[in-house]
Amino acid sequence: MSATSFFEELKRRKVFKAGAAYLVVGWLAVQAASIALPAFDAPPWVLRVLILVILLGFPLTLVMAWIFDSTPEGMKVDAGAIGSKRMFATAAVLAVLALAWFFRGQPAFQPTAPAAAPAAIVASAAPVPTPKVDPNSIAVLPFVDMSQMKDQEYFSDGLSEELLNLLAQLPQLKVIARTSSFSFKGKEVDVATIARQLNVAHVLEGSVRKSGNTLRITAQLVRTSDSTHLWSQTYDRELTDVFKVQDEIAAAVVEALKVKLLPGQDMSNAHRSSNAEAYNQYLLGNAFNDRENPDGWRRAITAYEKALALDPGYGAALAGLSEAHARLADSEGDVALMHRALADAQKSIAASPQLADGYIAYGNGLLAFSKDLATAKRNYDKALELDPRHPAVPDSYARLLIGEGKLPEAIAMLRQAIERSPLDPGEWGQLGRMLNAVGDFPAAREALDRSLEINPDSNVVLFHRGMNDLLQGRPRDAMVFFRKAGSGYGGAARVMAQHSLGDAKASQAELDAEIAQYAAGGAYQIAEAYAWRGEADKAFEWLERARVQHDGGLSFIKADPLLASIKHDPRYAAFLKQLGVPE
Repeated sequence: MSATSFFEELKRRKVFKAGAAYLVVGWLAVQAASIALPAFDAPPWVLRVLILVILLGFPLTLVMAWIFDSTPEGMKVDAGAIGSKRMFATAAVLAVLALAWFFRGQPAFQPTAPAAAPAAIVASAAPVPTPKVDPNSIAVLPFVDMSQMKDQEYFSDGLSEELLNLLAQLPQLKVIARTSSFSFKGKEVDVATIARQLNVAHVLEGSVRKSGNTLRITAQLVRTSDSTHLWSQTYDRELTDVFKVQDEIAAAVVEALKVKLLPGQDMSNAHRSSNAEAYNQYLLGNAFNDRENPDGWRRAITAYEKALALDPGYGAALAGLSEAHARLADSEGDVALMHRALADAQKSIAASPQLADGYIAYGNGLLAFSKDLATAKRNYDKALELDPRHPAVPDSYARLLIGEGKLPEAIAMLRQAIERSPLDPGEWGQLGRMLNAVGDFPAAREALDRSLEINPDSNVVLFHRGMNDLLQGRPRDAMVFFRKAGSGYGGAARVMAQHSLGDAKASQAELDAEIAQYAAGGAYQIAEAYAWRGEADKAFEWLERARVQHDGGLSFIKADPLLASIKHDPRYAAFLKQLGVPE
């Protein structure tokens, strides 16, 4: 058969039309699937399989168009194509072999992944239904800095936070935690959206204009159901009167909400100082602490120390100084700085025994550095007694429960914290981490994605989101997150992913770089990487280095699925005993 006659035969048998129609339909199917599959949380391989099936179906379609002919009596085998049945069978066999090769090439499930979670744990991880709106619920939004130089944002934020703390003293009010209410900072979001996301009935907002020692503070209370202004007021005062203004605003809000104070109940604020500039430096220290990086912690330390130079017995500043010292010490493996953090917390307790912050800071230090769970718990209990609604208490208690290996209780505690602070990326990230540990990967992915939606740059959450894929045997998907993660987390994670991908050379190169840069502050992550690679001796060597360096990561050792390969080693139980952690 000549080329011309063969081409005419292809046209007569409608092979070209069949191929074109198939390509159009296949393209539409891929487009629809790429939109629909993510909405149902389908894993990425599902779309890849669909594309492969469509590609393999194309030659089969051409062969069938050649073999079968459309007639008025229906589909019939073309008389001249009988010999092509073998070609059709061969194509079908090749398609089946290609699919088998594809699935054989998928990475196997990691043997170190944890077993499926018990039913009780999975049940505790189920999404919490959105509660009804409490008529006495309120969110305090960050006040806007209207100063001419726009350099007083830390002061306007601090004023908002102090108002929030005042209102939170009243159990009759449901006050959304700072992290969630401040998530709208700098965003053009209407009241209805805020109400829906925070599930609140009221919003307090305002502005601050500071010039020298003069303040102009404007505040307004809005009912979210219809955006009605229930109350508004403007105050022109001296800086020395800032506490008086806070009290007046809080009292006006309580009055507008028709909340009746109980006998003996008052609103007090233990974060105050008798020195206005000391209070100013305290607010500045808080703003730097919130940056959650070494440079921010160093600046926070400087600001707190200035506050203490002006007011040596300032308990709130001492507690803030303890937290800044502790975070910097953990990131750099500085043991001396860690002991100083504990000393700062003890000074805070001595200076202001009625302030919960000092007890929380001391408990956090004990939990991270000395693993003294019993003493940490006593301090958290005291903080809870002094301030039952302190925003840091649920997270601290959850960390304590994790250290004790009580994961279902920790998960329940974190969900309670999220109910009060629904837009806190840290709480969502911690919840996702725990759900990974118990093997509830779908719920963990949902929580971690929620955290990254709020704060897409968190190294810790990027690490654990990638681990969600790695623990399920998807190292390529995990690498998408690991490449974005910085600090010691990203490097250690890439060591594990490259190992799972079978690239020993790349894994070792990442590990060498990790050790060279993060041996002091990332010993625990290096131990995790060795354990994932099955190198038990090295894993225990680096766990011991983490213990000597008082690495904060050891607080999570009992909830770490990355160490699964060494947990049956007798050295693991001995190490827990050495840490003072119950086995």
